[in-house]
Amino acid sequence: MFPWNIFPFNKDIKNMMGQMKPDEIDSYVNNLLEKMLPGNMRGMTNPQDLFSGMNFSGQQQPAAASAPGALNSSSFETHDFVFVRIPLKNEEWIKQLKLYHTTNQLIIEHIPEFDDKHTIPLPAIVRKKGSSANFKDGTLEIKLPKNIDMQFSEIDVNEIL
Repeated sequence: MFPWNIFPFNKDIKNMMGQMKPDEIDSYVNNLLEKMLPGNMRGMTNPQDLFSGMNFSGQQQPAAASAPGALNSSSFETHDFVFVRIPLKNEEWIKQLKLYHTTNQLIIEHIPEFDDKHTIPLPAIVRKKGSSANFKDGTLEIKLPKNIDMQFSEIDVNEIL
């Protein structure tokens, strides 16, 4: 418990804090925040409201999921790698598929039909070498090392009158 006796509080405050319920504390803090924050920031007190409009790259690609015959893939990045996960309906597809990648796309050929080709945009730029793919529990997981490009080119801005 918090050492209330070392602060210059009187006994009434100590007793009141000991008798408060968590719901009362929560409502008190919310009321205090509503009074302190400007009107346009009041929705930010609830974390669910804050993140409701955001789209994360780890979610499934809506364009790929809506097209008929498209792969239901999801991609996400960590500090060092980009991962793409593709659930495969048939394990025999592993023997016939071909995987390629550019710096910003993953290309999958020959699934589900031999003439099919799927392109998945990657959330970050990746290196040419060092990629690997594993199939486990019906999911193909592709691991691509990220490429950190620190080369900057300055662009001159000319004012046109």
